[in-house]
Amino acid sequence: MTGLPIPFLADTDDTTPFPPVRMAMDNPNGLLMAGSNLKPARVLSAYRQGIFPWYSEGEPILWWSPDPRCIIWPNELKISKSLGKVIKKQQFEISNTRDFRAVIEGCSGPRDDEDSTWITPDMINTYCTLAEQGHAESIEVWEEDTLAGGLYGIVVGRVFVGESMFSRRSNASKVALVALAGSGRFDMIDCQLPTAHLMSMGAINIPREDYVHALSILGTADSQKPDSH
Repeated sequence: MTGLPIPFLADTDDTTPFPPVRMAMDNPNGLLMAGSNLKPARVLSAYRQGIFPWYSEGEPILWWSPDPRCIIWPNELKISKSLGKVIKKQQFEISNTRDFRAVIEGCSGPRDDEDSTWITPDMINTYCTLAEQGHAESIEVWEEDTLAGGLYGIVVGRVFVGESMFSRRSNASKVALVALAGSGRFDMIDCQLPTAHLMSMGAINIPREDYVHALSILGTADSQKPDSH
């Protein structure tokens, strides 16, 4: 679909459906739609169809469904020897959605090689609302009483759509990912886009068609949320 225009919706448009993901552009990979808004119901509808928002401050909201899709099968997560030693030392405490806002704000800080963040204040507020509604969760990694790192994402049945992770202590985000994969609650972790960090831990790329098919099955299954502590 390279070169084809994409729908551009007014920010008051809550009702126009997302285009089929097969209509996403090839370049840039996965761009499907622009505009609309970040109302929680709109955002949740996107995730349930294999779509996610990703844009920078000052841009219209951009909606994506890349092909291929980067995912992790939890039972195939790779834990290096050094990470295994860190986990065995039990220096960290893990919690589930104890402080979602602190995690997403931690993820929103610009990276060392970036001047800005795509996790805007509007996005933070929307995802915090989704967490209050039970549709978003975070994994917190604590060192004593200090938040050392974590990750957050959207829950669609037995699929966890990971959005971002951060570390303030070495290996903290990796520990969070291990905890998520080991929870037994999810059959697929959606990483959206590949990174060297994720690929080293067992992430793979699968065709978008296969991802959407898996989402249609696993997304309707039940995932029981554990206690937050």
